[in-house]
This record gives sequence, C-alpha cells and structure tokens, in this order.
Amino acid sequence: MLSNITEEGLEDIIVNYLVDINKYDLGHTTDYNTEYAIDEKRLIKFLEDTQPDQLELLGIRASEHKKNQFFKRIMAEITKRGIIDVLRNGVKAYPADIIMFYMTPSKKNMEAVRMFNKNIFSVTRQLQYSKTNRRLALDLAIFINGLPVITIELKNNLTNQNVKDAIYQYQNCRDPKDPLFKFKRAMVHFALDENEIAFCTKLDWEKS
Repeated sequence: MLSNITEEGLEDIIVNYLVDINKYDLGHTTDYNTEYAIDEKRLIKFLEDTQPDQLELLGIRASEHKKNQFFKRIMAEITKRGIIDVLRNGVKAYPADIIMFYMTPSKKNMEAVRMFNKNIFSVTRQLQYSKTNRRLALDLAIFINGLPVITIELKNNLTNQNVKDAIYQYQNCRDPKDPLFKFKRAMVHFALDENEIAFCTKLDWEKS
C-alpha cells in the first residue's frame, strides 16, 4: 500500500499520534460553537465529570440563556486575561467558581492525579471555525477541556506547498477578528510542513 503523500496524509500522521498514542479525544467540527470559539461538547463533559455541583449552580442544563451567559463570561475572561491565565486560575461566574484545568500533580498526591486525568485533551481536524462562512476550515485545532489552545495550518512539499504557504494563509486568509484567532484566545498558531515549522502568538494580517 502506498503512503498518503498529500497534505491529508501529514494530517493523518499527526492526528493518529495524538489520538492513538497520547489518548486525545478526536473532536468533530459539529462540536464547535462558532459564536464563542469553544468545543461545547467537551467543555460541558469536563464540567459534568469534575464539578457537577458548580454546574448546577450555573443552571446551564436547564436554560439555554444561562448557558450562553456562561460561555460569554468565559470568552470575556479570555479576552481580558488570556487563555493561559484562565486555564491556571479558572473563571468566576456568579454564583459558581469554575476550575478550567487540573494542574500537573505530584505522583504522591493520588487525588490530584485522579483529577488531572479528567482533563480532556482533544484535536479536531478541518475545523469549520467561521460563523459567517462555513466553507472556511482550519486544518487542525487542539483543545484543553473544550478551550482552543493551538491552531495549525499544514502543507506538504510533495504537493508543491511548504511552510511559507501556511504562513501566507495565516497572514492573508485568517481574520484576527474571528473569535478563534483573536489575540490571547489560543496560545499559539503553527504553520508547518514535513520539514519546517513556524509559529506566531499574535495574528495581525501581514504583520503576523
């Protein structure tokens, strides 16, 4: 059987490594809420599994309005403090105090180990991220507990494209006003091919 030498083949290698070897969840673009730039399915699953009492206080199971209020709160806190601080310190959403990530524990603290293992690391391929144009898709996005932390554009020299084409795509085709690409939203944006990788922490069209 011939190897897949297309861009999709490189995508397969990365996704299979994350899912099969590192036990990431494989997300789907339909899990993604374009309004608030979150993997809604995994965010709710994480909260149900780790903080059901706090989730009950928020009332988001019973009310779509309250659920959207909570998502807006998360979005506002990331805009103000950045994704790293939100993951480290959580979100206060009256009357609840939400932990967004369980930190790496010491091996002797078995309860901390148990909670850390409840974190959901996931990868979604061909993420349709735009609220207004569903034809736009990002090659890969990596999430922690439903919050996007890394975006990736892939190219393959064997199809006559390379990392420079991926950089061009971020500089010319990825609107930094889109919720997913706003500064502080994701930690980093990677442009890569099978030989080289470049990254940017703040997208700003051609200034990126």
